[in-house]
Amino acid sequence: MAPATRVLIVDDEKDITSSLKLGLAHKGFTVDVYNDPVDALANYKPGTYDLIILDIRMPKMNGFEFFREVKKVDESVKVCFLTAFEVYTDEFKRLFPNMKIEGFLRKPITISELATQIEKITG
Repeated sequence: MAPATRVLIVDDEKDITSSLKLGLAHKGFTVDVYNDPVDALANYKPGTYDLIILDIRMPKMNGFEFFREVKKVDESVKVCFLTAFEVYTDEFKRLFPNMKIEGFLRKPITISELATQIEKITG
């Protein structure tokens, strides 16, 4: 049996991270969550995760800043943004013209939709 896909979710809303963690764990994923992006970055270990799911709008450090910093220490990790706001594709391409992300997902999202997207991304 293949090891469970490891996912890191960084979102400042505790209700979102706890419900996503519970729902994805039920679907067989191994999930770690952080509500503080600075703590998440300080505790990040390269090679640990198959996918990072990032909120864009967070206090202290936004998702784009987190992305920039995590890519410095783990170039190969896959990243997907999860946001309740408009899609930031153009802003992302302007800030990171040579960086690849796996996509933008809109909140609210069902656990089934999220699990399908994670499986598609991590293949």
